[in-house]
Amino acid sequence: MNLPNKLTLIRVILVPFFVFFMLTDIVPFSPAIALGLFIIASVTDALDGHIARSRNLVTTFGKFLDPLADKVLVISALICLCELGVVGAVPVIIIVAREFMVSGLRLVTANEGVVVAAGIWGKLKTAFTMVAEVVIMLGMCFTFEGAAADIANVVYQVLIWIATALTVISGGVYLKGYWKYIDASK
Repeated sequence: MNLPNKLTLIRVILVPFFVFFMLTDIVPFSPAIALGLFIIASVTDALDGHIARSRNLVTTFGKFLDPLADKVLVISALICLCELGVVGAVPVIIIVAREFMVSGLRLVTANEGVVVAAGIWGKLKTAFTMVAEVVIMLGMCFTFEGAAADIANVVYQVLIWIATALTVISGGVYLKGYWKYIDASK
């Protein structure tokens, strides 16, 4: 197994630990630990693709697991943030629905021998969503009161809705680009 695939596996392995620390309050500094794990996992996302492309180490396993690992990490964080009442269910549902749609689209096009590569909008969506999640989790490491708490909440909501808008745009771009493979008559 090459280095990029090992980094992707590390990201997958980190997710349950991240979720545990996000949702527990029995461990001191658990929000900070969760944030650290999320940042490490996010960095592996940037590194694995860069290393794979620059060293010609792209594999079928990596093509399969990398986008799956991204989705598991991002969606796990969103669901934890929803569980904690920091973000609403509506943007989480929209983001998850888009991920199912793109995954389904990839299955349909694979049957036609076509690989749906991550485009610039998909990469931008993933990067922004990860940054938004980091900012929100960083804010959760502090206690805000009064007006500061209200401002923090507004910032969190703006970030998550920008991520949702990017998610919708990237989903539309994928649908438009691969619509010809979706034939309702078959």
